[in-house]
Amino acid sequence: MQRRTVGVVVAGAAYVALSHWLMTSAPASAWNAVVLIAPMLGAAAVCAWQSAQRVLSLCAGAAIVVLGLRAAFGAPLPVESLYLAQHAGIHLLLALWFGSTLRRGARPLITRVAARVHREMTPQVHRYTRKLTLAWTIYFVGMAIASLLLYASAPFDVWAVFANLLTPLALGAMFGGEHFLRYRLHPEFERVSVMTAIRAYQQPATAPAPLQANPADPSA
Repeated sequence: MQRRTVGVVVAGAAYVALSHWLMTSAPASAWNAVVLIAPMLGAAAVCAWQSAQRVLSLCAGAAIVVLGLRAAFGAPLPVESLYLAQHAGIHLLLALWFGSTLRRGARPLITRVAARVHREMTPQVHRYTRKLTLAWTIYFVGMAIASLLLYASAPFDVWAVFANLLTPLALGAMFGGEHFLRYRLHPEFERVSVMTAIRAYQQPATAPAPLQANPADPSA
């Protein structure tokens, strides 16, 4: 698991470095966009297929084919706009994913994940994970808005720094800050490692864990 984690971190850092170089320093080419966007679409296609979202998976696969064919036949691609669509679009889709689980009658996404890693789910954990799902939704929306505003008002190189360098730092700060505040505000919560939480996202849904108190608590 440690080797896999190191491999993922190294691959992520290499992708970030390649992205920034292709956006700001590499000779202009339609293939630049294909190299950067195709891996993201491929990952989306695989995840959608595993989640039984066949239409979404096929659409992502078709988008890869279209991008490749346009680049191969020399068709002009709005490269900078594609970069923006990738960055802002991913954040908006994540916001939609997290936010859709906050609707009435649904179970918040992070509450579902917590139920897979905690031995017991108290009303306090239910309330906290609901608020945390909302916080991540707001974060993703904020990042998408910041991306669009910066793209519209600043040179492309400035936007590229934000997209390639500041975005991973902001994501790490969000994770680290939440981890610190969680046990600062709720020391009674069961300690769970980041890798355990990540593995929980990959597990199939399970039945809700039992509550320690009244499960009808409206704030849970």
